[in-house]
Amino acid sequence: MASAQPVVVYPPAVDGGRRVRVDDQFLGMAYGLLDVAEFLRRAGIEGADPDYVRQTGLIEWRGGGPDVWDSDA
Repeated sequence: MASAQPVVVYPPAVDGGRRVRVDDQFLGMAYGLLDVAEFLRRAGIEGADPDYVRQTGLIEWRGGGPDVWDSDA
């Protein structure tokens, strides 16, 4: 089933990194909100910063929200 949101942040891996996908494109591993913001900027979302990442409805957070970066959470 496809996500309703165009951005998906997957659950944390053992090292705390979370895969980030926009539509069908894998953008990389994020290790914090700043990384997610950078991926969004590269995808064309101007002005994306950690506050934007935390608040936007464009992101589907799987395995925990924007404050979860530990695989034990």
